[in-house]
Amino acid sequence: MSTPPARLENVLDLLLDAVCLVDVEGRFVYISAACQRIFGYAPEELVGSRMIELVHPDDRARTLAAAAAIMAGTPNPHFENRYVRKDGHVAHIMWSARWSEADGLRIAVAHDITEHKRTESVQAALLAISEAAHTAADLLALFRSIHAIIGGLLPARNFFVALHDTEHDTLSFPYFVDEHDSAPAPMKLASGSLSAEVIHSGKALLLTSDGTTTLRENGTLGTGAASLDWLGVPLIAQSGTLGALVVQSYSGDTRYTEKDKQLLQFVSAQVAAAIERKQTETRLRHIAQHDALTHLPNRKLFDDRLQVALTRAHRDSERLAVLYIDLDHFKPINDTLGHGAGDRLLHEVARRISGCVRESDTVGRMGGDEFVVLLTGIKQPSHALLVAEKIRAALQQPFALDEHRVSTMASVGIATYPEHADAGQALVRAADHAMYRAKKLGGNRCWMAAAELAE
Repeated sequence: MSTPPARLENVLDLLLDAVCLVDVEGRFVYISAACQRIFGYAPEELVGSRMIELVHPDDRARTLAAAAAIMAGTPNPHFENRYVRKDGHVAHIMWSARWSEADGLRIAVAHDITEHKRTESVQAALLAISEAAHTAADLLALFRSIHAIIGGLLPARNFFVALHDTEHDTLSFPYFVDEHDSAPAPMKLASGSLSAEVIHSGKALLLTSDGTTTLRENGTLGTGAASLDWLGVPLIAQSGTLGALVVQSYSGDTRYTEKDKQLLQFVSAQVAAAIERKQTETRLRHIAQHDALTHLPNRKLFDDRLQVALTRAHRDSERLAVLYIDLDHFKPINDTLGHGAGDRLLHEVARRISGCVRESDTVGRMGGDEFVVLLTGIKQPSHALLVAEKIRAALQQPFALDEHRVSTMASVGIATYPEHADAGQALVRAADHAMYRAKKLGGNRCWMAAAELAE
């Protein structure tokens, strides 16, 4: 028996499930009309091809093992695996198969359980997104988890998150994975981009190309490294529209459909809630660890970073330094021009100090007009003195506060590890003592700590 009789074939073509005949070499001999609905291929496209070539790569080994068992005489009425459809999407199949020794054929019926699996996957994805919102260390880790979760639901090789900053009305791309492009620079919401349109309208957008043109992020048609399909959904949380979630395809092997849009819309609410939660956590953590006026690390965060740096310095036999900075004659400026001007001066002081050090260093505010700096990886104590002098000189330059031009100076104390102390608080105290020594000598100078003052 190579193929069913014509009358039987007509009956089989009426079935919703696909009936397949596969020879001993694993090639399709016959497949009924339901093949096209399930796999996307017309029956004549598959006859003569090897069954295993359609199976999802991750399922091929166990599919071959199951086929061998069936050919050995063990029928299998409930075997599940995944096939890759013609359009690149994955179909989940429940097979009922047995071997006909007389005909030398494997007879199998394919029941499409994709929608059932999709429902299961969506529920699992919602749970995973909720869990990621609690366990991710930060927003970037959350975005990575969301990317992986979405990738389990639909093709997401090219995936990005666009967030809307309502205060500045700008659009940023904190997570952007793309095979051709890097993340765009922040842009105004009125930029006319597709992401901005999704956020502004609050509606999902699916754009597909006919294959002769491509879609650009700004919504125009063009050529080059631009996508064939672009699918974006708004991230709507209780506080409003946070941004957009976007997937796009550059290849005809992966095309997006209305089902994909509905699926992405369905999970987007959970994604938005997760992002909102993590943003709130990040904001509260920032408030707890940073000075409200200057946004510099506060005493607690500075101490934490100092302890981490000391542990690393001890392990790697490195040197670090703490600079303790106090403004000279700040109180008269505060009293004369008012607290508002004093706050603006402190904010500018913080900016100037930060401009004198590396990104890897830490500038903190201890309170009032006192600041601290942690310098890591310095070679000699004299290098810390050079940085201190640079800061002192920067703070000596006049400050423009509205219509007023004011001048202030600073006293800077310096303590280094391991010369002056080997513990965090002892190192800060040594730098503090050195700063007071600089003040007693008239201020506007830098002073290196003495070892005996560290105790």
